[in-house]
Amino acid sequence: MKIVTVAVITGILASGAPVLAQTAKETDCAYQADVVDAVRQARLARVNERKVAAHVKAAAHSWPEKYMAIVPLVTPWVYEMKMRDVKASDLGAAWKEMCLGQ
Repeated sequence: MKIVTVAVITGILASGAPVLAQTAKETDCAYQADVVDAVRQARLARVNERKVAAHVKAAAHSWPEKYMAIVPLVTPWVYEMKMRDVKASDLGAAWKEMCLGQ
């Protein structure tokens, strides 16, 4: 009985590591998606592309500061799109899906 209990506990602990890693990845991707949404909102508010980083930084956000490094990377992507596509698309969800797929 002790061997079975140890085996079950070991199995649970072993399977828990990927769950924790998956949760960390999901959290990371969610923060990235939030940043993309903030850049999208700046575009919808017609903020000049050069001022997006300052605009996003000044706005209240819930992600850790290290995610601000993503802003200059995604800004050109969002600003190259046609405004109708920016309005119609959920860019944050698309980014999160892409992130989770990696």
